[in-house]
Amino acid sequence: MKKLFTKKEATIPFTKEGYQKILEEKAKLLSQRPEAVEHLRRAREMGDLSENGYYKASRARLSFLDSRIRRVERLVRLGVIVQSSRSGMVDIGSKVKITDGKKQYIYEIVGGYESDPSKNTISHQSPIGRALMGKKENETAIVLAPSGAKKYTILSVNR
Repeated sequence: MKKLFTKKEATIPFTKEGYQKILEEKAKLLSQRPEAVEHLRRAREMGDLSENGYYKASRARLSFLDSRIRRVERLVRLGVIVQSSRSGMVDIGSKVKITDGKKQYIYEIVGGYESDPSKNTISHQSPIGRALMGKKENETAIVLAPSGAKKYTILSVNR
């Protein structure tokens, strides 16, 4: 008998807040689905489906919701809340204040699925996040960017 090979999926790191947002999104999407199913049922009852714009829109809405639900369920299944080591080193969940010598920046290091640079949350996998991970206050991080290497000094690391 042949052995079946199953690929183990990697875990996805989240902060506690980020994982909670994913759970809230899942609940919201699941609450919207019955209404979308009902709209589709009513659209089918209208007759000719080939020229029924309401049916096409309802089917597209339900398809969109189902794909989002599958994505969020995967994130919930593979998500792991990462606890900070509290060792003073930069890791997921740390708020880091850095400077390039001209300007100061404050970032929160988060998992890849919860990053939003417009809210100063950056992924631990981003170029800056990767360079900062594992560093302590007063250490220097060098970020390789398309415009060249940029040097940042860590001013503070908070949890």
